[in-house]
Amino acid sequence: MATFTLESPEIPVTLPEGLSKEKLLAFPPFNNWVRTLSRSLSLQRARAAHPFHADPYALRSVTVQSYDEFGGGRLGFVKLAADVRNGGGERLPGSVFLRGPSVAMLVVLVPDDAAADVDDERYVVLTVQPRVPAGSLAFVELPAGMVDDGGSFAGTAAREIREELGLEIPASQLRCLSDMAVEGWEGQKNDDGADEKLPAAVYPSAGGCDEHVPIYLHERRVPRAQLGEWTGRLTGLRDHGEKITLKLVRMRDLWREGGRDAKCLAALALWEGLRRENKL
Repeated sequence: MATFTLESPEIPVTLPEGLSKEKLLAFPPFNNWVRTLSRSLSLQRARAAHPFHADPYALRSVTVQSYDEFGGGRLGFVKLAADVRNGGGERLPGSVFLRGPSVAMLVVLVPDDAAADVDDERYVVLTVQPRVPAGSLAFVELPAGMVDDGGSFAGTAAREIREELGLEIPASQLRCLSDMAVEGWEGQKNDDGADEKLPAAVYPSAGGCDEHVPIYLHERRVPRAQLGEWTGRLTGLRDHGEKITLKLVRMRDLWREGGRDAKCLAALALWEGLRRENKL
């Protein structure tokens, strides 16, 4: 195992065999995590009303325990332990799984002959696919995908819709529900008003993972006869191990049909909340 000193903050970082300093520092999720955590930690001293102001916590060291690579040797996942302690020696839980952001897409189809008030005839496209970490071979969820290094959220959403649903939708025609939910609001704040500047996105497992998921919406009218063609359609990139079957459900049943998927429930809550405030 090798150790190097991070420049900012100046702390030791221990690496497992096979992982170089250069590869870790070229991994955007690691840099984003360090930057976000450092900003949040700095607020303790800057704000007298901060609950940890009297004895602030600090990031003391990082130990990278394991990592996975994608094709071409590109770093994909990193598991690390962060030592975050205050002056009194009290620790904060610091087991971290870094994978970076993803996007999720709420794609709503409406029959072209439906009345103007179409609440009862909105249909949502879900995917059914193997999810080994969940122990499932038929996990029902919203279409979603990881954001590649340097990729845009909207661009990734458009690509995933094309790959998983077979729909060509320009990124400019997607609406980010997550951004809309925080418009006119300064962002995620703790009680003393200090802005931690977290992304406008859903964190499915903030206790252990950095993944955050902005949710996009696209609604379109389609021929009624075409609706039946969606359920059971096989899609996905087979050479990437994707074996996806599509499922069409009524919007009113989405809470039940997608009840195991955090992205799905978050999308439904955002959609309903934005409609109540006449933003959709």
